[in-house]
Amino acid sequence: MAVATPTAPAAHSAGRSSPIDKIAPGVKITAQMSPEPAEEDLQWIAQMGIQHAVLWTDSSKSSAEYYASRKELFAGHGISVYGFGNSDVHNQDAIVLGTENRDAKIEEYKRHLQSLGKAGIPYTTYAHMANGIWSSARETTRGGASARALDINSPEATGRWRDRTHTLPLTNGRVYTEEELWDNFEYFIRQAAPVAENENVMIGIHPDDPPGLTEIGGVPRLFSNLDRYKKAIAIANSANVGVCLCLGCWLEGGEMMGASAAEAIRYFGGEKQLFKVHFRNVDKPLPHFVETFLDDGYQDMYELMQALVEVDFRGVCIPDHIPGMSGDRRLGTAFTIGYMKALLERAQTDAAKR
Repeated sequence: MAVATPTAPAAHSAGRSSPIDKIAPGVKITAQMSPEPAEEDLQWIAQMGIQHAVLWTDSSKSSAEYYASRKELFAGHGISVYGFGNSDVHNQDAIVLGTENRDAKIEEYKRHLQSLGKAGIPYTTYAHMANGIWSSARETTRGGASARALDINSPEATGRWRDRTHTLPLTNGRVYTEEELWDNFEYFIRQAAPVAENENVMIGIHPDDPPGLTEIGGVPRLFSNLDRYKKAIAIANSANVGVCLCLGCWLEGGEMMGASAAEAIRYFGGEKQLFKVHFRNVDKPLPHFVETFLDDGYQDMYELMQALVEVDFRGVCIPDHIPGMSGDRRLGTAFTIGYMKALLERAQTDAAKR
């Protein structure tokens, strides 16, 4: 696994019009939920004072009618659907590597954007990894809670996305060049961006997980540091293409990212390219990290919430990759959301005093 090599930064574009400006002011603590929730889940989210949700489905249900029906269901409980993802057009090796199914997948992605636009849902997350999210054996964090981990030197390290599993040394049959991957990204995003603009939908590109590395298994990782993000966004050349900033990923990369997590918030926020934030922490950067509770990692998460308030971030901020807590998924989510709400209240209060 290679170490990141910076590329030339894109031109600064602060002050340009952006669709994020049309979103109501304020950081929105948000729940990531099933699109077909139990009634008690909707009540539980509403009881925590959460008014926004992001949802995921797959191609079997991806349609304007389905998206609109979910929007109506959640609205009945006072919850606005900010974003909807489709896992069948996310992390697709056909798009990333330009295999024979590429054009069909791109058309499917464009239909996803059109369906979001018709349903009036303003955002979707996109990730551009051909060989998935990499992990090794699960480890424990505070109190024995089970957590995702990655030791990049472990023989157990594998990349996964849905039903696909990738192992070293070559994950996708051969070595791909940087030029190939950048050409493939340009081929995709130059088709997707005009549709997003026409449908008033924001595309937030998620970092590679793990980031900070220029390649894994013979496949370049394009969204692996700040300079590479700048290059990709310059290629897209669209106010509707921005960033889903997974803070956990950024912290995994550490110094290899070319900027701290707070600096990344300030840069992307200043460029009006910050559309969504995954709010999570890890114990330390690569080569070996374990995901942690927000108050138990190496990053002071208040510093990051403070930066979001400072840049007038208007998108959603979700808990993500929460360690297992006493066998009940809702316990960890409730703890994390409560912690996030307290950080936000403090950051807003401190900002008002200045």
